[in-house]
Amino acid sequence: MTYQIAVIGATGSVGREALNILAERRFPAKEVFALASKRSNGLEVSFGENKVLPVKNLEEFDFTGIDFVISAVDSKIAAQYLPKIASVGAMIVDKSSHFRLEPDVPLVVPEVNSHRLQERPKRGLIASPNCVVIPLVVALKPLHDLAGIKRIVLSTYQSVSGAGSAAMDELFNQTRAILVNETIPEDIFPKQIAFNLIPQIDRFYTDGSTAEEDKIALETRKIFEAPLKITATCVRVPVFIGHCLSVNVEFEQPITVEKARSTLQKSKGVFVLDRQEEGGYITPLEIAGEDVVCVSRLRQDKTVVSGLSMWIAADNLRKGAALNAVQILETLIKK
Repeated sequence: MTYQIAVIGATGSVGREALNILAERRFPAKEVFALASKRSNGLEVSFGENKVLPVKNLEEFDFTGIDFVISAVDSKIAAQYLPKIASVGAMIVDKSSHFRLEPDVPLVVPEVNSHRLQERPKRGLIASPNCVVIPLVVALKPLHDLAGIKRIVLSTYQSVSGAGSAAMDELFNQTRAILVNETIPEDIFPKQIAFNLIPQIDRFYTDGSTAEEDKIALETRKIFEAPLKITATCVRVPVFIGHCLSVNVEFEQPITVEKARSTLQKSKGVFVLDRQEEGGYITPLEIAGEDVVCVSRLRQDKTVVSGLSMWIAADNLRKGAALNAVQILETLIKK
């Protein structure tokens, strides 16, 4: 059986990656449509190595007969279009944050909670989590099942591609300007990102936390279906692709590094690179283009009765976004 698929936001970083992954994984598509705003109408985007697709205007596209939609647009556009699209029968996987916390919209990472896809969602919507939450839960769910997570403290190191194509351009242009002693352009980020770190992602709340930090806590709790204690600090770093997390976890039950390592090595979607020597760990440079969530620097936290610290990395455009959406579709057609 083959399916009619539409990718909304096909000219953006995540949309382009979704098209590439659909082709790479040979998803059984009868036809694939690339959709974007009217200003992109007439452009072409790659679909696999040898095919290009014309970009069609989202506003004018007829979704009748479309089986699946991958939406890679912001929350405002998702809220405007997706309910209407779902009403004509398409099943939508949405990468925006708009629907993630709504109780009747499943928030899914297939390696973690594919049981949420046993029945067709009533609203025809499935949410894909935040690009940090996905690698976090893929790495931690096997350990949660093993020893029960009590508290998570994490700091994230998030590449500029998480803020879109324009943010990648800004890092490139600022880096070039500094090296040739030109005026440094600033538009996307609140401060210079080249050769710098910015301890702010998304807007601030009155308590001093940011919306990104809040998303991590709320989405992780929803996926795990548990009232976990979670605190995060999110940092934007001058890297093009790859999100990394420094994670400390306190457990309800005893757990050793050896048991954690052996459990993760057997877990779907996880790769353990944990040699206790120089270079025996993953970095954003190596994780770019990969489909796995990589865990490194596993060690005991001796300040609590039962705790571990670790380093987690993933390609935010692939597993952190587009790949997770495609894996949701693959899970749906299997069920």
